[in-house]
Amino acid sequence: MDQAISNPAISIGTLEEVSARDAEALARLLAQLSASAAFDVDRINEIVDHDATELLVARLGGQIVGMATFVTFPLPSGLRGHVEDVVVDDAMRGRGIARQLLRAMTGLARERGLRTLDLTSRPSRESALRLYESVGFERRATNVLRYTP
Repeated sequence: MDQAISNPAISIGTLEEVSARDAEALARLLAQLSASAAFDVDRINEIVDHDATELLVARLGGQIVGMATFVTFPLPSGLRGHVEDVVVDDAMRGRGIARQLLRAMTGLARERGLRTLDLTSRPSRESALRLYESVGFERRATNVLRYTP
């Protein structure tokens, strides 16, 4: 169920099923997030159905205007989480929607007893980094490595 976090006009909730209208909005957001990512409604349905992933969406008047993926996983060192694919529609930026999505995810992390909640961002995204820090994320002295099969 959607719940307002700080902007009463925006509701934040976990997507539980994907309507045709929602799929169109998610496709539009994904294109704004990454030029190389291809939208696949079956993949979105897998996220919605998967126990370890939640697609949080921000809605204005019922229309999805932002999204973020919240992933949790158990490790020997404790229950961990990761934030992925945070994006707000270009036309809606500057209204605090990303902040609301992030606060919703940090709230879930606290409620569920996660040991950590991580996210990565390019160093060049200075305003995004300031936003992440303003909601409690801290920069770490680490290198992110990626293997692409």
